[in-house]
Amino acid sequence: MEALLVIGALFGCIAIGVPIAYALGLAALAAAWWIDLPPEAIMLQVSAGVTKFSMLTIPFFVLAGAIMAEGGMARRLVAFANALVGVFRLRGGLAIVDIVATTFLSGISGSAVADISAVGSVMIPQMEKAGYPRVFSTNVTMSASVQALLIPPSHNAVIYSLATGGTISILSLFLAGVMPGLLLGFSLVVLCLVIAYRNRYPTGEPVAPRAAFGMAVSAFWGMITLYIILGGILAGVFTAVEAGAVACVWAFLVTMFVYRDFRWRDLPGLVHRTLRTVSMVMTLIAFASAVGYVMALMQAPAKITAAFLTVSDNKYVILMLINVLLLVLGCLLDMAPAILICTPILLPVMRNFGVDPVHFGMIMMLNLGIGLCHPPIGSILFVGCAVGKVRIEDVMREIWPFYLVMFGVLMAVTYVPAISLWLVHAHG
Repeated sequence: MEALLVIGALFGCIAIGVPIAYALGLAALAAAWWIDLPPEAIMLQVSAGVTKFSMLTIPFFVLAGAIMAEGGMARRLVAFANALVGVFRLRGGLAIVDIVATTFLSGISGSAVADISAVGSVMIPQMEKAGYPRVFSTNVTMSASVQALLIPPSHNAVIYSLATGGTISILSLFLAGVMPGLLLGFSLVVLCLVIAYRNRYPTGEPVAPRAAFGMAVSAFWGMITLYIILGGILAGVFTAVEAGAVACVWAFLVTMFVYRDFRWRDLPGLVHRTLRTVSMVMTLIAFASAVGYVMALMQAPAKITAAFLTVSDNKYVILMLINVLLLVLGCLLDMAPAILICTPILLPVMRNFGVDPVHFGMIMMLNLGIGLCHPPIGSILFVGCAVGKVRIEDVMREIWPFYLVMFGVLMAVTYVPAISLWLVHAHG
C-alpha cells in the first residue's frame, strides 16, 4: 500500500506537468507524511544524496564529451570509419560507417543524444545524397546511438552506481558495458547488410591509402581519450573521478590547439549547456535518493519480491517480467529518473534471485535505452527525427527490424551473464 502511494503520487505529479525531479521530491514528502516521518529527514536525505565525492564523475565526463562532440571529433571519426569500411566496398557501406563512427564517438561522449546530434548531422545528409532513404538513415543513427548508454564512459552507468548507494564500482560498470555495446553494434551491422543487399543500396567507396592514413592520424587524437579513461583506471594511475578530470583537460587541449575547429567565443556557451545538464541530473539524484530512503523504510523491495514470488520462483521467468516492466517504463520515463527510481526497488529483488548487480545494471540500461527509441517520451526518437528532418510516423513504420535486433541483443545480455561479466571477472 505504501509503495503504491509513492508511485501514485509520483505519476500523479508527472501527469499534471510537474517536472520529474520535483515530482520525486513531492512523492517522498507524501510518503514521509503517510508513515509519520519528519520532513526534516527527507531534506537531510536530499542533501546527503548529492554530497558523495564520486558524483564529480558526472560533470567531468559530461564536459569532456561535450567538448569532443562539438569540437570536430564527430566529423573526423566519420571520415576514419569511412576509410575503414571503404576497404571492403560493402553494399550498404555508409550505413556501416554510421554505426562504426557512433561506436567510436560513444567511447568519448557517453551520451546517446550527443551521438545522434554529432554523427547524424554529418551522416544522414551524406547517406541521402548517396541514395539511401532518409528514414532508413535516421533509424540506423538512432539505433546505433543506444551503444553510448552501454560503452564507457556512459553517464548512465555512473548514475546507476550512485543509485546503488555507491556499492557498485563505476569501473565494473564501465567494463561490463563494453561487450553488450559492441554486440549491439555488430548486430546492427548485420541487419544493415541484410537490408542493403535486399534493397540494393550503394556500395562503399574506397579511400586512397594516403588520405586514409591522414584520417587515422586526425581521429587518433580524439580516440586516445578512451584510452586515457579506461587505461588510466585499469592501470591504477587514477580513479574514475580523476579520469574524468584528465579527460576534460585532454579534450580541451586537443579541441582548441590540435583540431582548432572550435572558436574560443563559443566555449562559454558550451560550458553553460553542460552546467544546465549537470544541474538537472544532480537535482534528480538528490530527490531520488530521498525516494529510495523512504521506500527502504517502507520495506518496499521485500514486499515487491514477495509479489514476484507469487507469480513464479523461477529466476528466468522473473527476469522476463522485469524486462517487460523496464521496457514499459523506458517508454514513459527518461533514462536518468527511471534508473534512479527503479534501482532501489528492483536491485534488492534481483539480488534475492541471485542476479549479479553489475549484470542487472546492463539489463536495465539496455531496456531503458530501447524505450528511448519509442514514443511517447523517447528522447532518442525525438532528437533523431529532428536531426534527420523526418516525421515520427514515417520512422515508426520502418523501425521494427531495428527493434527486433535490439530486443534480441537484450535477451542475449539478460540470459547470458558472461556477455556483461566476462571483462569484469577478467580484470579481477
